[in-house]
Amino acid sequence: MESRSDRYASQRPASGSGRAAQNRRSASRAEPSRRVASGYGAPRRPSAAGQPGRNYNQEPSGTGRGAQGRPLPPDGDAARRARAKSAARRRARRRAARIRLALCLLVVAACVAGTVWALNGGLKIGGTTPPGSQGAGTSGDPAQPAGADASSVAQATPTPTPVETAEQRIAEATARNADNATLNAIQATDPDTWQSSADAILSGLQSEFSELDLTVREGFPYLITVNREAGVVTVYASDGGGTEASASSEGMAEASGSEARYTRPYMSMVCSGGPATPTGVYETPVNYQWRLLEGPCYGQYATRIWESFLFHSVPYYTQHKDDLEYVEFNKLGTQASLGCIRLMTVDVKWIYDNCPIGTTVVIYDDADTPGPMGTPGTIYIDPEDETLRGWDPTDPDRANPWDDKYLTGTTIRSAEAWAEWDAAQADGRWQQSINPADLQGYSTDYKSEGTRG
Repeated sequence: MESRSDRYASQRPASGSGRAAQNRRSASRAEPSRRVASGYGAPRRPSAAGQPGRNYNQEPSGTGRGAQGRPLPPDGDAARRARAKSAARRRARRRAARIRLALCLLVVAACVAGTVWALNGGLKIGGTTPPGSQGAGTSGDPAQPAGADASSVAQATPTPTPVETAEQRIAEATARNADNATLNAIQATDPDTWQSSADAILSGLQSEFSELDLTVREGFPYLITVNREAGVVTVYASDGGGTEASASSEGMAEASGSEARYTRPYMSMVCSGGPATPTGVYETPVNYQWRLLEGPCYGQYATRIWESFLFHSVPYYTQHKDDLEYVEFNKLGTQASLGCIRLMTVDVKWIYDNCPIGTTVVIYDDADTPGPMGTPGTIYIDPEDETLRGWDPTDPDRANPWDDKYLTGTTIRSAEAWAEWDAAQADGRWQQSINPADLQGYSTDYKSEGTRG
């Protein structure tokens, strides 16, 4: 900045040595102001050897303000870099703030959870038990005596067992195959009622059929009942020793002094009988891998009940696994046979494999109560689907084009029955008795042949 005395001096001619000296003194007084305003002559901080000191009165070009507070003009790239650094610092501060907030929230949540746990009895402070309760192993004192070893008496309160509803128990019992029922859904009853319902049904059957003996016979693990009117087959297993039996570690019942009886509901299968199906108590005399039936037609895994009446699969037009009477399959659960008891292949094969010749079979009618476990579902076969229609969806043959999920059928199984099923798959028992895959290569059209079974 030019001083006023300099401006006057430049306008007037010099008038001798006195005026020149005066001009020099004015210039020397104005020089510090010019140096400070331009940044020169400002104090500098000492620096390391060989490095220039930094002028702390001088702002970077384009980013700060001058000595009198006026903004300095921007200098292009330097200004953009300064703004970017400033924005980065602001973002870093915001991130740090968010992290601190999240940590605070986590600490608060942990404190709340710990408080709730302690209030629920998860922690006993000072060897005391919650008011109104009694610690395990104590003599009944409401609080731990002073000086006693807290570790010897402080016990974690057992977690309460969640209360299950009937719907939850039913869903758990049918979870593995409920989706297989594509025609009629599985209508299982509450597993907690299976035993009481079985006791009532079997008591009624003994009143109806005086010759029915429920005492377990050696070598015969099961008893079979057929509710002809409801289309349900129920298998009963040994109770291990009467109605007062208790469960052992293997999941079976331990004898309590009385004789074991067939009273424990084991599994329930959908079936079809007919008006000619006889009622009564029978013992199976023989079984067959394939059996010629009236029609003529054929059935797999047949077990004779009495005279010409058998358990067998839904009929086949010919003795080939890919020639099923698929329209008859869709009738399972209704009165549809000429007198035999039709079942899905998975169910009739289970009887063939697990119920020795001589097993007791009871056939009766009860439209109101299908069985203690409820009514199994049914599977739909599309008559127009020439790829799938010739096969029973539950046939375990590897050539079966149906999805493997249908191999469990729609049977309602107890936990013991599911365990037995899984064991048979694992050790190969189930595969050993599969009929050979003698295939025809096509399925007979029911529109031209009708039904025979």
